[in-house]
Amino acid sequence: MQKLKLAEVLRENPGVEFLRECWKDDPALQIVIKKLLVKFPQWGIACVDGVLVDWDAKVK
Repeated sequence: MQKLKLAEVLRENPGVEFLRECWKDDPALQIVIKKLLVKFPQWGIACVDGVLVDWDAKVK
């Protein structure tokens, strides 16, 4: 939770892998993450059908 709060204050992307780990660990963190993704669309991460998607990732 601390790192998510810090990411909001600094407006820095904590990384999609970190967000995915938090997403799996706690349903309450899912709410916090969703709010961050709405607030910072420039991070290129979205929640689609309950899954975090990195829009900037290259598809192979």
